[in-house]
Amino acid sequence: MTKADYLKRIYKAYLTKEKSQLTFWHDKAEFNEKMRVGVLGQYYMKFHQKADYTAHLDSNGVPLLNYHGVVGVQYNPIAIAQYGLGNYNLWCDTGERPRYENLISAANWLVRNLVENRKGVRVWMHDFDFEYFRTLKAPWYSGLAQGQGISLLLRAAQATNDPVYALAAEKAYESITLQLEQGGVTDIDEEGHYWIEEYVLQPTLETTKILNGFLWGLWGVYDFWLTTKREDVHVLFQRFVGTIKANLHRYDTGYWSYYELTPQAVMNIASPFYHGLHVTQLRVVYAMTGDRFFEAYAEKWSRYKNSFLGRNAALFYKALFKLLYY
Repeated sequence: MTKADYLKRIYKAYLTKEKSQLTFWHDKAEFNEKMRVGVLGQYYMKFHQKADYTAHLDSNGVPLLNYHGVVGVQYNPIAIAQYGLGNYNLWCDTGERPRYENLISAANWLVRNLVENRKGVRVWMHDFDFEYFRTLKAPWYSGLAQGQGISLLLRAAQATNDPVYALAAEKAYESITLQLEQGGVTDIDEEGHYWIEEYVLQPTLETTKILNGFLWGLWGVYDFWLTTKREDVHVLFQRFVGTIKANLHRYDTGYWSYYELTPQAVMNIASPFYHGLHVTQLRVVYAMTGDRFFEAYAEKWSRYKNSFLGRNAALFYKALFKLLYY
């Protein structure tokens, strides 16, 4: 994809009123007060707006996203999982049959499309090129997709008593136990910290440590532990939590949060949407762990949101990063 193709695509996606992938992604990052700690119940964020997404649905009611330009309309496993989770939450609230059918349609897509990567590990592939500071070449896979796919499949298994969903979740979970060079989505750094990588960059296996992707991936591990009660799963969950606790200060600019830890001259600061998402995600991790460290960071970063200077500085550095690296 050329620079001109990229600029044309993002112009339509960001600066016009046409429906785009952002129609789906940029919903309200709402904490779900009906989540239950220690029990596989409603998902931890509401995703109600995502559950009502109708811009592009296939004949089975599965959502597609319009990236415009040469990318066009595509299935995105993360979007499909979030659509299913939002419908699951609303089905729990209302008991409405269409909500149930939507969550099952999304779960069925995940079962059908869990495929082996080059290392024989089961993952959900994205079958389109996507711009990043290194272009993601199709097919590529994601630790975020693995975590949220697991979360939806386990809830579908609970709703239907059909073992096909739990079996698919178990196959997908393997990717989180394996390092990048083994075909998995986990990186172990020089300090021995375990990271779930949102984007697996081929063939270099560079790590970017995207915070929101790590946290959403983590919740899939938590759900798998709730369901299986396996000690090895709990140990891995605790290792991931320990990584976040040891490194969260690296995402703190003093006035905003970083989106990732890519080693660039200009760091990739979070957009207002993703900064708000970080706050909600840290509230969820606090609820899961009971560790007030995460509550304190959620409150601190929430205060950043209300700072006029901080918000505008973040927007300036975000624009500068995009101009330099995209």
